[in-house]
Amino acid sequence: MPFRARKPVAPLDEDSLYNYAVKVLGQQMRTVAEVKRLLRRRVEAGEAGEAKVAAVVRRLEERKYLDDAGYAQDFARLRQENASFGKRRVEQDLIRKGVHAATIGKTLDAAYENVNEEELARRHLERKRVKKPGNEKEAARVMRLLMRAGFSSGVIFRILKTWDVEIEGLELGEEATGGLAD
Repeated sequence: MPFRARKPVAPLDEDSLYNYAVKVLGQQMRTVAEVKRLLRRRVEAGEAGEAKVAAVVRRLEERKYLDDAGYAQDFARLRQENASFGKRRVEQDLIRKGVHAATIGKTLDAAYENVNEEELARRHLERKRVKKPGNEKEAARVMRLLMRAGFSSGVIFRILKTWDVEIEGLELGEEATGGLAD
């Protein structure tokens, strides 16, 4: 079934755009960049549309409906508690969502300050129901899983060593290790 083209939406005035933004934020937490992207679809192209978007974003920030620092704190806490993700994964997700690097740095330093990364990685493996690997292929799979989850290579190697897995023979490929296989 082919995709249908979107119907062109009539540009909204500033008050209607604000109401749309509040509705969107009521459905799901969003960053400033995400809200701007959604609002740009609802305004005319050019300076007039950008001015409306900027005015609406300013109103949302004044009323504390939109706050990237608060979003980043909540996002980091939820990803850490519920998904047991490492610091790198949460950082990548926040970058993709358009949060500024300085905000991400401060937030993650505070969120992962008292967290034992190895314990978090073990919790992630338990949540994914990963058993002790029986051969090199399974060990490589576990290692890639933990890398995708945002854990450092040091933590991954410590976990594999406690399982008595021979690390030297693992073949992960350059793209999986990010150059750490040297």
